[in-house]
Amino acid sequence: MRVTQRCQYALRAIFELARRNGRGPIKIADIAEVQAIPQRFLEVILSQLKHGGFVDSQRGTDGGYFLKRDPADLTVGEVMRFMQGFIGPVSCVLNESEDNKCVLYGDCAFIDMWKEVQRAMTEIYDNTTFKNLVERDQQRKSEYLPCYSI
Repeated sequence: MRVTQRCQYALRAIFELARRNGRGPIKIADIAEVQAIPQRFLEVILSQLKHGGFVDSQRGTDGGYFLKRDPADLTVGEVMRFMQGFIGPVSCVLNESEDNKCVLYGDCAFIDMWKEVQRAMTEIYDNTTFKNLVERDQQRKSEYLPCYSI
């Protein structure tokens, strides 16, 4: 499964809001700069995330965006499904409708493997919260801080 650039930007935007959670609204320009996201593209993504109920905004000089939910209760899987739909290696493991059936449906040597891959991906994405990501990032950064001794 390829994670689209749009989805990656959405995840990075949510991550930045989670990282700064509780500090008030964050300006688009600040999110864009720290997460290396083109600002015009980020505006569209944040609007989509707002309509999806993930973020909200506040107008004015002190305005910006903020998370609507606690980062501990918001998973990577939820955002990914919202931004790009299906999570999995191939579509046949999700939808077995006539429109989506593979020509090898019912006689595919790979189907069990594809289902296993989908379960593993879904488990990782659905069990990773943005709080987890923030904590991992803080841990990773603290491991690389130089130790100064006098």
